Amino acid sequence: MIDPELATETIRLALDRGATDAECTLAEGEEFSALVRMRSLETLKDAGSRAAGLRVLVGQRVGSSYTSDLSAEGIRKLVDSAIELAAISSEDPHAGLPDPSELGKLTGDLQLFSADVNTLDTGYRIEQARQTEEAAFATDPRITNSEGASFSAYSGERLFANSRGFLGSYRTSSCSLSATPVAREGEFMERDYWYSSARSYSRIESPAHIGRRAAERTVRRLGARKVATQKVPVIFDPQTARSLLGNIFDAVEGDAIYRQASFLAGKLGERVASENVTIIDDGTLPGLFGTSPFDDEGVPSRRTVVIDRGVLRSYLLNTYTALKLAMKTTGNAARGITGNTGVGHGNLFLEKGERSPDELVRGIRKGLYVTELIGSGVNIVTGDYSRGAAGQWIENGEFAYPVSEITIASTLRRMLMDIESPGSDLEFRSSVASPTLVIREMTISGQ
Repeated sequence: MIDPELATETIRLALDRGATDAECTLAEGEEFSALVRMRSLETLKDAGSRAAGLRVLVGQRVGSSYTSDLSAEGIRKLVDSAIELAAISSEDPHAGLPDPSELGKLTGDLQLFSADVNTLDTGYRIEQARQTEEAAFATDPRITNSEGASFSAYSGERLFANSRGFLGSYRTSSCSLSATPVAREGEFMERDYWYSSARSYSRIESPAHIGRRAAERTVRRLGARKVATQKVPVIFDPQTARSLLGNIFDAVEGDAIYRQASFLAGKLGERVASENVTIIDDGTLPGLFGTSPFDDEGVPSRRTVVIDRGVLRSYLLNTYTALKLAMKTTGNAARGITGNTGVGHGNLFLEKGERSPDELVRGIRKGLYVTELIGSGVNIVTGDYSRGAAGQWIENGEFAYPVSEITIASTLRRMLMDIESPGSDLEFRSSVASPTLVIREMTISGQ
């Protein structure tokens, strides 16, 4: 367990050395990963770490430093380094800590830590990965190779304190199991994956399910072809729809807004999406990866409706970006061990609809079901969107054949406006989640 006295003493030393404000982060954790490939253990990692980070303000000059040496001498050097860096930095009129009235933390069990992650011995963890890969091989004879199956686990603690009286800590755990099989049929060779992750080992899917699902996703890509250039409806599966939500986050986070580097800058209160779209950032949902009792400035996590039935209601802000925009922080400060805070999200998701994925597919006469996106051709400033894609071609409401080596293009503005009723399959496998999404029309560039 982290000793909170270490953080308070570090802050006291910083104030004694001339800091007018200070923030200290302490973190420790144990990380494990095992990769099994072609039924043999290929890599194994089992490591622990401890570190301290300090950010000081001397007036409106900022300095930051970190160390893994938590001895008295190591902490003294940490403080000295941060103070020295502040002395040579430029003044920033918006630098500062949250107002004391904004500080606080959620109470109660947020289900961020599960002891079962630490009870699994190394042999069992490796065997879980081996069983996952074996399940993929057993699913279909066309699975002839593998990029591996992996088991990962983490448990740790994070403590944050500042000179304005905040002190809080929380423990977290996680584990995940995944497989990436390779299929071959004639001249065609394809790969795909599946995975499961959760705060608790008891909540991840079985090796048999993950391996089978990974294999099924892989073999359905065999025999992929291009399609003619045309404009058709496009369905994003939940995994690719998550990336679209990531683009929206990039467009509503405070740094992009105050720099006027987002197509959503200045759009608060305006309709920016169809009425089918409600996007929420919620750091309070128990047991999920984007949940925490407070953000990385000591501000309580909260639920923020970003887009409400198509209307942009809020940006996501930390203290710095809020000051820049003459607004209030939304509790979205994020950073590593040290340094100035950026803007992060809690559990960012698009609210689900009532139609199943199968119903959405049956409603498409001709279109594309996307299962993979390639490249990064998204311009948040202009909203232009163009990415490589692969998936399944839809004819008369059914999957007809696999498709690859194509590009899908539109603009984020139009895509948001063209989102039809979302699917009912919202599921949190990470801190960003989306149900299946139907975009009314995009340009497919192929043959």
